[in-house]
Amino acid sequence: MDKRQFKDSVYNEIAGLTKALASPKRIEIVDLLGNGEMTVEQIAEETSLSFANASQHLQNLKRIKLVKTRKQKNYIHYSLGNQYVFAIWKALREFSRYHIPEIDRTLAEFNEQQKIKTISIKDLENYFPYTLLDIRPAKEYENKHLDGSINIPTIKLSTQSGILNRSHTIITYCRGPFCTMSGDAVAILREQGFKTLRLEEGAMDA
Repeated sequence: MDKRQFKDSVYNEIAGLTKALASPKRIEIVDLLGNGEMTVEQIAEETSLSFANASQHLQNLKRIKLVKTRKQKNYIHYSLGNQYVFAIWKALREFSRYHIPEIDRTLAEFNEQQKIKTISIKDLENYFPYTLLDIRPAKEYENKHLDGSINIPTIKLSTQSGILNRSHTIITYCRGPFCTMSGDAVAILREQGFKTLRLEEGAMDA
């Protein structure tokens, strides 16, 4: 193997990795799986894809080892291939927000429409006393969560919000800056008279 063949081989392999991520839906899938494993059915529902299309995207990601599988009874569960995959996605996400101002403008516009005030982890001490509320499904909370947080999934918030301290600021978080579940949670809590903010970071960002 000469020098040119060596370089072509290495860069071709790296290009294959970037090609696997050259799809909005596959990037969204990586973001989702950063919070824990999911079945094809769950991924299809979360990404508004058909079962067949979700499966095809997952096979593309699996082929290059960005995701792996675990079979349980009649279901195949997908998870990220290793700890570096989310790190790659997080670096891409942060670089994109720095390099493409339209992303943060779109995010700010969405939060304004939803009447959501967003804060960062570093700002938490300014809102003491507060309750940190994880609104993701229980399985994702069990996989990883922010220290001191409690878990009430959004779908249960209307009936279980009574355990929250009304003298606290309720600071919700979900899957990171692009997660939209917080909008529903903030609306439910606001309607019940809670002072509510949204944390930009997710559990995997801490």
